[in-house]
Amino acid sequence: MKLGMPIYDGVNLLDVAGPLEMFHWAGQRNSLETVLVTSKGHGVTSINGVRFEAQASFAEAPALDILWVPGGSPAALQDIMRDPKSIYLEYLRQVAVGATWVCSVCEGALLLARAGLLDGYTATTHGAFVKCLQRFPEIGVDTGRKRFLLSENRLTGGGVSSGLDESLALISLLFGEDTAKDAQATTEYFPRPPVMGELPAEAPRCTMNWD
Repeated sequence: MKLGMPIYDGVNLLDVAGPLEMFHWAGQRNSLETVLVTSKGHGVTSINGVRFEAQASFAEAPALDILWVPGGSPAALQDIMRDPKSIYLEYLRQVAVGATWVCSVCEGALLLARAGLLDGYTATTHGAFVKCLQRFPEIGVDTGRKRFLLSENRLTGGGVSSGLDESLALISLLFGEDTAKDAQATTEYFPRPPVMGELPAEAPRCTMNWD
């Protein structure tokens, strides 16, 4: 089973690295391989300046059973979304046809939405971009700040750190709850944050423009 993450300059590092860690451990005793892909196979620089490499280009990548689309900076998202036939969006459409699962975390839902891959489904995203997702009328948008949301074979996650919970949910769907618990224990993911802030009561207006 192959899981692919199409990455790009400006991607959120935790959207990639957090789930990748969980999938790595789940794959130790199960048939799960992950691959980072870019349009030409080149490395990317994350939103916080970390440079890392892709493992394949879109053309070289194997057929994927699972598509995992990470979020990124608004500028990076707008660059991709302004052209509805961009290489990135076309790749998402191509992969989704044969994929068993189509997933996103954080603002990655906007990329799936622009590709038309969330039409008819319910989805969530980072709270700051809920109103952006609501600009796609064919999508049922969750406003309850869920960590992740399952809608048939679409699995979408909320803000950045939710990718950790979402990846465990996907592992449970793929291999059962015990495997997800093993990954949780191996990574010692039992969060007890030293502070407890509050999320904004209402999502801000959407300032992105991709038209």
